[in-house]
Amino acid sequence: MRLTPLVWVCVVLGGLACREARRPPEGPERASADAGGRVAASAQTRTANAAVAAELPLVDQQDFEDARRGLIGGDGEVTITDAAGRVVWRTADYAFVTGEAPPTVNPSLWRQAQLNGIHGLFEVAPGIHQIRGYDLSNLTLIDGASGWIVVDTLTSRETAAAAIALARRHLGDKPVVAVIFTHNHVDHFAGVEAVLPTDPTARSAVCVIAPRGFLEEATSENVLAGTAMSRRAAYMYGLPLARDARGHVDTGLGKQPARGAIDIAVPTDLIDHTPQELTIDGVRFVFQYVPDSEAPAELAFYLPDQRAYCGAEIVTHTLHNVYTLRGAKVRDALRWSDYLDEALHRFGDAEIVFASHHWPVWGNARVRQLLASQRDTYRYLHDQTLRLANEGATPREIAETLELPRSLRSVFSSRGYYGTVRHNAKAVYQRYFGWYDGNPAQLNPLPPADAGKRYVDAMGGGAAVLEKARVASEAGDYRWAATLLDHLVFAEPDDQEARALLAVTYEQLGYQAESGPWRDEYLTAALELRRGVQSEPLDLAASAGLLRHLPPELFLRSLATRLNGLKADGKRIVVNLTFTDLNESYVLTVENAVLHHERAEPAADAVATVRLTRDLLVRLVTGEAGLRELVFSNDLDVDGSRVQLLGFLSLLDRPKGNFPIVTPKSLSHRP
Repeated sequence: MRLTPLVWVCVVLGGLACREARRPPEGPERASADAGGRVAASAQTRTANAAVAAELPLVDQQDFEDARRGLIGGDGEVTITDAAGRVVWRTADYAFVTGEAPPTVNPSLWRQAQLNGIHGLFEVAPGIHQIRGYDLSNLTLIDGASGWIVVDTLTSRETAAAAIALARRHLGDKPVVAVIFTHNHVDHFAGVEAVLPTDPTARSAVCVIAPRGFLEEATSENVLAGTAMSRRAAYMYGLPLARDARGHVDTGLGKQPARGAIDIAVPTDLIDHTPQELTIDGVRFVFQYVPDSEAPAELAFYLPDQRAYCGAEIVTHTLHNVYTLRGAKVRDALRWSDYLDEALHRFGDAEIVFASHHWPVWGNARVRQLLASQRDTYRYLHDQTLRLANEGATPREIAETLELPRSLRSVFSSRGYYGTVRHNAKAVYQRYFGWYDGNPAQLNPLPPADAGKRYVDAMGGGAAVLEKARVASEAGDYRWAATLLDHLVFAEPDDQEARALLAVTYEQLGYQAESGPWRDEYLTAALELRRGVQSEPLDLAASAGLLRHLPPELFLRSLATRLNGLKADGKRIVVNLTFTDLNESYVLTVENAVLHHERAEPAADAVATVRLTRDLLVRLVTGEAGLRELVFSNDLDVDGSRVQLLGFLSLLDRPKGNFPIVTPKSLSHRP
């Protein structure tokens, strides 16, 4: 049995390799389809994208000047590989993002993709440097009296190693004396092993600064929902898509999540209030504690001597996600806005703002303008969503109605390259009111497959629905066509003509999307409709460095979500679990079809007592050791009935992580 509580981490960091699109099942294809069945932009899509180009000042070069400012050097085309020779990062994948936007890409997203493709080592200010474009996020170096203070360490050991090597070639071989993790998302800490000294004494002297709750959030986010979140992340980031003008072009926040090995470091100092002043290797910092904004545990900081504000990920060159499509706890748009307002007032003399993504902005007037527009974007979303909700509008009605005011719509940094007004408005509603919109018809609706069959029957059968959808699609009414075809595919999943037309419809919606994740969602759906869900193993071994810091309580909590309640109904089982290297014992009890755990001395009525080390647990989680083999080997010490222990383990489901999303699924809700 493979225990996989941190599947999401592995997907973002190396679980799913990008795959070339394969030929779809036989069915109707347009003359303009390529070898993968992907169609060209329709006339309606060309018109929609042309309207975007006409609306925005795409020729404005200010962002390009800022993104190139201070370039010291780079590696040209960057290819980073792991120890096995597997590519974990390659800028050449995006060499096609040049020139005018093709008809299959929203021109505003194309502009953002060009900006995110600018990479290298940059001077932000004397004593502050950034390596950008070597990962989804940025690595920042701040000169201290005796070495570097590293801010955020990218997604993987390999990309962080390449970034720090680039810096040392141009800036000298300085030691790392401190690390700052701005927040708990994996692309900001997982490459830490590459920047820490190898000498144990020197390593122990490095201070690691993080927001309060960092370690808990870094190891627990997505632990319980890891399998589902990993599957959804493949859609959000377009992991199976080709990197080309009909596939993935950008996430809006950066190019893509890097792959590779991941690690974590335990913080030595925590930031838990504002202002919190620290002097690190002679450099004065004023920290701002900003939890429950873009991440549950997050900090920003100000460098008063350089008059530079690091906004972490609460200020970027995009409307960010109040709700992320991969699935996560909804963020607080009001607190997010308040933190930006606080920064504007407390650090309003800043001459530079830089962040964990994108490029800096220089000049006090422009810094204040960026902070104010970002502040007002999140506040507008919050306030206007509640205004409309208090008038009785439902989430879908609010999303259809709400748009930013003209003064913000024209600001590139408030455009929806990553988050969108539509899904963020629904997120604000959800934070206050939950999933139910107040209409009893939505209180207990039919599941998709059942609803699809009845809708199709009510509309005159599959052929009639298909014809209605074809008319809608040819007219460019893609949202309605997608609604019709979604019902038809769930009602008749073997209808290849319906699947093919829905794939074409999703492609046009993707080609029009300004948001990178929306584009990837639509295009990944189209790909899977043509070729089906592809089963691919997850490389959990890459996450071993992180898993070794996973508290046993989190592992056991995630294990409880795997208990098959129907199989466990009527059973009572007690198992003792002892970690010999931690000198910690836990009692696991199955009762009322719930798995409880308690840190306690071994129970006398346990069917078995299992003794193992944390390292063995990591090997189990990463699949380096199979649980069944270990139960019958000398590597695991078991007192009591191994047969009953296996009976306990048989109650735990084995999530595969490759369930269908755009076609019906068979739920394992029966024993």
